[in-house]
Amino acid sequence: MDILTLMAAFLILVGGIAALISKSAFNKLILLGVLTAGAVMLFVKDGFLDAAIAVSLLMPVGTLFILFLLGKKKEVKHD
Repeated sequence: MDILTLMAAFLILVGGIAALISKSAFNKLILLGVLTAGAVMLFVKDGFLDAAIAVSLLMPVGTLFILFLLGKKKEVKHD
């Protein structure tokens, strides 16, 4: 096993487990970004550059939508 695979597996495991344990929605978003970084590393290592590009472009868009929905949820709670 090479070091890149180990690093990617570590990021995936740590990001996934920590996202399950975390209570805060914003922390979960950060930890899902860590998990995604590990997945993109594996995609690039295995030569799936099209999948890596798609994930790299779609993850920030999804994060923005989730942040927008979290902001709306907080606004509704204050009313």
